[in-house]
Amino acid sequence: MRRGELYRVKRPSSRDPRKFRVFVVVSRQVLIDSRFSTVICAPVYTAYEGLSTQVLVGTDEGLKHDSGIHCDELVSLPKSMLTHFISMLPPEKLRALGEALKAALQIRDN
Repeated sequence: MRRGELYRVKRPSSRDPRKFRVFVVVSRQVLIDSRFSTVICAPVYTAYEGLSTQVLVGTDEGLKHDSGIHCDELVSLPKSMLTHFISMLPPEKLRALGEALKAALQIRDN
């Protein structure tokens, strides 16, 4: 498992109306590789409003249609739920993801 990988997750929560949801792993690699059983993920929704906390993804990333990674809605998921690998974000999308996470968490470069 690597940072920036997209996974299709079956019923991630009882409040989610969808049977499946796509998530991208955003945890730092040292945590992913550790013995901790969970990783931090950002959900992917078909809605994309162009906010600074969203990253546009689509068919180039293995999805059926254009969607948005929503960095304002981070969740911790068990690694065991991340079994249906879709794809890895390309370098430019990984950079955009980093910027969206900075915006979502109000982290400023010094």
